[in-house]
Amino acid sequence: MTSPSEQLRGLAAERILVFDGGYGTAIQNHGLGERDYRGTLELTDDQKGNNDLLSLTRPDIIESIHTAYLEAGADIVETNTFSSTEISQADYGCEHLVKDINIKSAEIARRACDKAEAKDGKKRFVAGSIGPTNKTLSLSPDVNDPGFREIDFDYLKGVYREQCDALIEGGVDFLLIETIFDTLNAKCAGMAAQEAADACDRDVPLMISMTLTDLSGRNLSGHTVEAFWHAVRHLKPITIGLNCSFGADQLRPHLAMLAKEADTLIMAYPNAGLPNELGEYDETPDQTAALITEWLDDSLVNIVGGCCGTTPEHIAAIAEKVASAKPRMAANPAVQTRLSGLEPFTMAA
Repeated sequence: MTSPSEQLRGLAAERILVFDGGYGTAIQNHGLGERDYRGTLELTDDQKGNNDLLSLTRPDIIESIHTAYLEAGADIVETNTFSSTEISQADYGCEHLVKDINIKSAEIARRACDKAEAKDGKKRFVAGSIGPTNKTLSLSPDVNDPGFREIDFDYLKGVYREQCDALIEGGVDFLLIETIFDTLNAKCAGMAAQEAADACDRDVPLMISMTLTDLSGRNLSGHTVEAFWHAVRHLKPITIGLNCSFGADQLRPHLAMLAKEADTLIMAYPNAGLPNELGEYDETPDQTAALITEWLDDSLVNIVGGCCGTTPEHIAAIAEKVASAKPRMAANPAVQTRLSGLEPFTMAA
């Protein structure tokens, strides 16, 4: 039996694959109240906005969102677990539910994928979503004390490990470390993911996706896209890429740099443009798909999808555009010592 990584690479050699779209907007469209989030759980804090908790209290909604993206043409869906860590769930007093949320979310996504595959025979994959948390290892939250950190590396690794173990138990194919604003957080999550995969003794490849904080092309910890790649390439991710931040047009130059350097698959999923003054996204499915077509013309990607503001209609438009496009060939860089500060450094001799 072939492993998920072998299956994904095999399909990616034939065509550009499609990732799913945003979940926050899809959930908001249901107009849920606090009681919908809470369900029958005995919780003291207000749960409205705790989207990950819906995997326990309204699994029908989460599965319907997965199904909508699969029907739109997605080959990969992510679990509803972006904030399913002890750190993030502490905002809602739900730390004790972290394992259950991750396992259940993975099972829901797996069930939706299996149903879709049974209908048409096309392989579908589940990526376990691992968000960045609201803590950073690289920066102090106190401007008067630059050396202060709210958490340390070992603690954060334990937090990530708990999530990774549960996602794997729930049946994910990949672990997706996404929307990375702090490179050290990503390295920490990558170590936890590798340890979890080793412990379960099965192939659970990593997907890594960075987010930019401004048009200079750096994340919050100051790393350029190329420097970030140098910092995480030792994790040997099956995909590397960019998500969130901006729309497809503004991500393009940074994606081009990464596509030139990375000797693995490139996955990118932009926002539907930039939000308007009301925080809503106005970019239409056709507009998003047209901008992504420019990526295809330059052979920048192997997997494309959408992030904030994108809908099943956006993913359907993207899937139509990529159907006949030629997939990117992975780069084959020379064997050199590649190091990373905030800028990349390559030792040529």
